[in-house]
Amino acid sequence: MLGKLLTPNKDIPKSLYSSVGIITFLIVLGIWAGITYTGLVNPLFLPTPTAVLTTGIDLFTNGNLLSDIGISFSRVLVGFLVAALIGVPLGILMGSLKIMQGAFEPLIGFIRYMPASAFIPLLILWIGLGETQKMSVIFLGTFFQLTLMIMDVTKNVHNDLIDVSYTLGASKLQVFTRVILPATMPGIVDTLRITFGWAWTYLVVAEIVGASSGIGYMIMQASRFLQPDKIIVGILIIGLLGLLTDLIFKWIYRKSFSWMRKEGL
Repeated sequence: MLGKLLTPNKDIPKSLYSSVGIITFLIVLGIWAGITYTGLVNPLFLPTPTAVLTTGIDLFTNGNLLSDIGISFSRVLVGFLVAALIGVPLGILMGSLKIMQGAFEPLIGFIRYMPASAFIPLLILWIGLGETQKMSVIFLGTFFQLTLMIMDVTKNVHNDLIDVSYTLGASKLQVFTRVILPATMPGIVDTLRITFGWAWTYLVVAEIVGASSGIGYMIMQASRFLQPDKIIVGILIIGLLGLLTDLIFKWIYRKSFSWMRKEGL
């Protein structure tokens, strides 16, 4: 049994897969409870799970937490959608046409190493402190990596498929629409899933300056008033929202590309 569990890429029962994940969460929760309830850590630095839960319930019932969640989600969603609408077709073209790769890969590869937070002063100067500025930070944080990852996915399409298509009389447009695009769709969906997770990590950065609402704003305000329970509530909510979107993308992947699992891909 142990040998099977330690075999690379070997499937395990779904119940076991879920159980080990739950156990890991419980271990982390147990460590957190152990060092806080026993007083090993000052509550000013790390509150107890009970204090965090109580604060979360209070923020949901008496605060503006639901409104903050909606505002932050809309910022992340719009910034990411704009990045995807531009990055996906551009990445496909870069992965398919060497001229497009030569034109854009050096520039995108150069800019992607620049931290999105460094652009905040320029964005404020160019477009002010409104919603567009915050969505732009999320766009900059995801667009360049997303585009290059889509390019790599497209480049992995086997040349044999393309050659056979030309042999059968397909036009260049048909090769794009009927060969390259279907072959890259599983990789594109998986790339979108990963980069959507990155978009959530830029939320607090986007809401640092000039924000009066949102989860990131709540976290920054809590840090100023030494409220670690609110900070942890905000962090946990971002994590849960990111996990939810990840599960949605995985569900889309399973429903759309179930044939890949059947073929062992």
